[in-house]
Amino acid sequence: MGKEKDTWQILRIQAEFTKGFDTFSGLPPCISVFGSARLKEGTHWYNEAKKFGELITTHDFGVITGGGPGIMEASNRGSKESGGKSIGVGIELPFESGMNSYVDKGVENRYFFTRKVMFLKYSKGFVIFPGGLGTLDELFETLTLAQCGHNIEYPIVLVGKEFWGGLLHWIKNTQLTNELISEKDLDLFRLVDTAEEAVNKIVEYHINHSTKETNF
Repeated sequence: MGKEKDTWQILRIQAEFTKGFDTFSGLPPCISVFGSARLKEGTHWYNEAKKFGELITTHDFGVITGGGPGIMEASNRGSKESGGKSIGVGIELPFESGMNSYVDKGVENRYFFTRKVMFLKYSKGFVIFPGGLGTLDELFETLTLAQCGHNIEYPIVLVGKEFWGGLLHWIKNTQLTNELISEKDLDLFRLVDTAEEAVNKIVEYHINHSTKETNF
């Protein structure tokens, strides 16, 4: 029974990848936006994420999010209302009710790891707004793959100097001091405070770097 269950699970995983690749094949360049699902409309970071979605569209980038509420909704909304591509890569969760209404094209996933592959495969940059454990997971997976050279070192931008300051202080004064990371690892990301600055970092990177295909 266990072996049969494992076989069906493998088929389901394969189906998720196939559906995602078919759905997103041919997407224009997009930027992944990560951040809290709990931040409501009208809050500072919701407004900044919405502004990022609006501004990045003027540079011919679409937006990819987890398709949920909060920062995800704000980014999708900014892109969609500005005429850009608004993509969602959802996850089945008991406390979220499907895609937000601003997603034009999206897929739902059962597995977190298949979802992450979609972000990494179809993104030309990563912007991380304040968030919780899920946001930290997405941030550190993206950094790890860039550090190891497994994924293209597309720009990784953290938005919110006060929010991320404590974490970056720990990285520098604990990990780096104890030689658990190298000095060059600190160059894998940039820290900014506004949507405008995040857009500038993304655009600046793509002007100055020619990119090749991702390994995914």
